[in-house]
Parts: sequence; structure tokens; C-alpha cells
Amino acid sequence: MPAERVVPSAEAADLIALTRQIAAKELAPLVDAHEADETFPRETFRVLGRAGLLSLPYPEEFGGGGQPYEVYLQVLEEIATVWASVGVGVSVHALSCFGLAEFGTAGQKAAWLPEMLGGEQLGAYCLSEPHAGSDPSAMRTKAVRVHDEYVLNGVKAWTTHGGHADFYKIMARTSDSRNGISCFLVPADSPGLEADPPERKMGLTASHTTSVRLNDVRVPRERMLGAEGEGLKIALQGLDSGRLGIAAVATGLAQAALDAAVAYAGERETFGRPIIEHQGLTFLLADMAAAVQTARATYLEAARRRDLGLPFTREASIAKLVATDNAMRVTTDAVQVLGGFGYTRDFPLERYLREAKVMQIFEGTNQIQRMVIGRALKHSQGKIHLAEGS
Repeated sequence: MPAERVVPSAEAADLIALTRQIAAKELAPLVDAHEADETFPRETFRVLGRAGLLSLPYPEEFGGGGQPYEVYLQVLEEIATVWASVGVGVSVHALSCFGLAEFGTAGQKAAWLPEMLGGEQLGAYCLSEPHAGSDPSAMRTKAVRVHDEYVLNGVKAWTTHGGHADFYKIMARTSDSRNGISCFLVPADSPGLEADPPERKMGLTASHTTSVRLNDVRVPRERMLGAEGEGLKIALQGLDSGRLGIAAVATGLAQAALDAAVAYAGERETFGRPIIEHQGLTFLLADMAAAVQTARATYLEAARRRDLGLPFTREASIAKLVATDNAMRVTTDAVQVLGGFGYTRDFPLERYLREAKVMQIFEGTNQIQRMVIGRALKHSQGKIHLAEGS
């Protein structure tokens, strides 16, 4: 059954209802075929864009939805409950717009942001490299200034929407210092920008992930976001919000697994009664429900801090850690509830399990999240501040 929503306004409630309707009508009929065939559902993102669901957390003056992050994340969870690949894609698009929305000049925002938020364009985010995943400051992609342009050369790895995006937010080194990294907004049709074939992944197969090669890609100076050397700051601040997106997606995936397990347990009978009436199984389902609810509460707490303008880096890492670890546990237990059927492709549980695994890895592995949380605790001497900045 759909999760009960506690939202701050009637407008938000209507938005959640609209999302559920679109997800049921437009997304649900397409999931199985696209995931089985590993085809990218580009038109689905246009449908979501035309409904205003690709730009919810951004200002209305530039074509965004002007919604609190608390509401945006619940919409994202609703999408992911039906189709995790698309939920990840919506989160990545929002992350791709973050640099311009938060660090762009007034002129840059006016020129490019409305088109990026309008629903027809889809973004990609290029930070990681084959040798630089958890340590982005080790990147080797370079941007060399030549008159009024920068010339970009290098390879970016694990790019969601690679080959399908309309624009790429690319981090590249502009000096030899460790943090000498800058951020560029690069159109997809720029000469020299090419995407490799999609990676062959165990899950999220309708979400294409590629390497992106930059061979003398010329980018006008005005397409740099922020100043030279601010790229890593832009990337890390964006990842705080992006981690909340993944936490919401993981929660939606876990909710889908819980719903499927409960439905099966109510219909399957052993020893003359539905298996949901057996205490051992009931306790397992109860633990799954508690895990989903905990994940939801954790990401909402972080989102509310963000909406209030409070520091939320630690809380974003906690939310990402809790939600993705819980999704892995819930999907594993859901397969167990279905027994042998859960291990077959006749039911979606085995796909949910495969999809959950990567959520513990991208947007910073959960080991990295523990490092972030640990550093924050050391800095605050272990004190958790709920109502004020840490």
C-alpha cells in the first residue's frame, strides 16, 4: 500500500497524488520491458518534465517548481517505488542543475537555467574518473585556458545518462594544486565529447551508465560555473543534496519490496492459513516495515534542515547510509519471504535486490559516509544538534 505522506501544504499533497497517478499510468507499464532489454526510457523523462517533476526543488522564476526539498524527496520516493532507474535519473538531473542554480551568475542563470528546468532537457554529472572515485581531488581531466575558451581533455567514469544527456556538468583540473578543480557546463553536442557504450551492470539496467571522453572539447569561458578552483566545493555541496536524493530513491525501492512481500504473504498459505499469520514471518515483515519507516524519517529530517538553511552534510550522509543499508536488508528479506519464487524473474523481488546493491556504492560509498559522519562527530565532540547548526 502507498506510504502515508505528511506534507506541509495542500499543494504538496496534490503533487504527491499527481506523481502517484503518473507513476502508475506512465511508468509502471514500461518498467519490465526496459529493464529486461536494457533500453533507456528517454521519453519517460520528457513525460515527467512536462509534468514539472524534473525541476521541483528549483526557483519558480527560472521554471522550477519552487518546492521544499522535503516535498521534492517524497515525490522522488514515489517515482522510485515504481521505477528505481527513473528515480535515480531524476535525482541525477537535479544534481546536474545544482551548480548553475547555486553558483551561477545572474546572467548564466537567465541564459541556461530555464531551458535546463523546462522538462525537455536531461542533465548528466561528471565527477568520477577510472582512478578517482572516492577521492575526486585525484582527478586528471584537465581544462587549459586558451584565450576566451577552455580546452578539456580526459575521461570521466560512471556517468549516468551518458550518451543521452543534453548537457554535462563536468569537473576538470585547471591547476596542479590538489584542489585546483573547476566546474563547467558543457552542451552534449560539443565537438570532441563522446560517450562510450553503457556499462553492463547487475541492476538499474534501464539507467545507462557510461564513460565520457573529452578530446579537445572547447568550452567558452562563460560556461565556467563559479571561479577557477571552486569546482570541488561545488561538487561536494551538490553531493550533500544528491545523497538525499539517493536516500529517497532507496526508500522507495525498499517500500516496493515491502509491499510485494506483504501482498504475497497475505495470499500464500501453508499449514492451512496465510503465511503472514505465522509469527516468525510476521516479525520479519515488521522489521522490514521499521527499516523503511526509519529511512524515510531520516531523509526527511535532513531535508528539513536543508530547507531551514541549517548545516546538513552530516545528516545527508546519515540518511544515505541508513536508507541504502536498509534497502539492501529489506530487499534481501523480501526475497526470503517469497522463497523460491523470490529468486525467479517471474517476480520483481530479485530485481529489487540487484538494484539495491549499487545504492550503497554511488554518491559516495557507505564507507565514505561513515568517514564523513565520523569527522563531523569529532568536530562536534559527539554532540548531535537537532535544532541548530552543528
